[in-house]
Amino acid sequence: MYIPKPSPHDPDNNGHFGIFGGRFVPETLMPALEQLRLDYEAVRFDKEFWSEVDYYYKNYVGRPSPLYFAQNLSKELNAKIYLKREDLNHTGAHKINHTVAQAVLAKRLGKKKVIAETGAGQHGVATATVAALFGLECEIFMGAKDVARQELNVFRMKLLGAKVHSVESGSKTLKDAMNDAIRHWVTNARDTYYIIGTVAGPHPYPMMIRDIQSIIGWEAKSQLNSVEGCLPDKVIACIGGGSNALGIFNHFLQDDSVECIGIEAGGMGLDCKHGCSLEKGSPGVLHGQLSYLLKDEDGQIQEAHSISAGLDYPGIGQEYAYLNDENIVTFNHITDDAALNAFVWISQKEGI
Repeated sequence: MYIPKPSPHDPDNNGHFGIFGGRFVPETLMPALEQLRLDYEAVRFDKEFWSEVDYYYKNYVGRPSPLYFAQNLSKELNAKIYLKREDLNHTGAHKINHTVAQAVLAKRLGKKKVIAETGAGQHGVATATVAALFGLECEIFMGAKDVARQELNVFRMKLLGAKVHSVESGSKTLKDAMNDAIRHWVTNARDTYYIIGTVAGPHPYPMMIRDIQSIIGWEAKSQLNSVEGCLPDKVIACIGGGSNALGIFNHFLQDDSVECIGIEAGGMGLDCKHGCSLEKGSPGVLHGQLSYLLKDEDGQIQEAHSISAGLDYPGIGQEYAYLNDENIVTFNHITDDAALNAFVWISQKEGI
């Protein structure tokens, strides 16, 4: 059974990873965040809490997710390529991992409602799913552009009983959906639990989501050891906010022989529209955290771009900012065209 363990990269008591992180929120939210920190600290290493979460992981989500040896890719690349199949989880992504655990916590805290922001819609679907499972009211905030390009996921959320707010402000994408979700939470924190969908935001959310999603790397490390008897040379994952990547990286960060590589959304190229906060951004505050952000020449938040609705976020989880500055994780990017070509290639080579 997976239970998180303390990490040498845990934030300090104020939620800082080095200079990054913290809590930059309205004063009205500080009591709710501090109470959430205390509530999570009480269950962070608690066997009873994680036993309940584990029950739903095994019987509802379908964990452990397979570690698949991609035989055709491996032959073509002359390397052993393994794919951690988070797409085979219930609802089709890694998002269900942290929505289940946070819903269990929300029920324990006596909350009646859950809210969430979503970009591609996967986090929204996963939140609506656990709300239905645990009998909670659910409201989802989604940028109007994403509502238009992710109609199927909007339908799924509504089918599950969620109320979907189409956010018309700003760039009408994930950033603006998160803004509206936070505004809603400010006035409804007493009976509402905010299920943040990534390792960003004010403390304790980034640490909490990283802890929960680290089941991915915990499983993968054990699975690879069973079939290969060794550690991987490289662990690679895409990064928007970063919950899936940190989920698999976390259990390999202390292994010096393993190179963890995070791939940002290169969009149309670094000289055009993209989502490369680490490569092209600078430190700033957004959504309650200090991290690397994409900004224009006037210091205003710049609209991010990616063909993936989940990667067009103009910031990055604060732990990544710290890992980047400390040279612990390697970061790179690929363009929309390269990602689409790889998608077609893997589909035709592996049927995935």
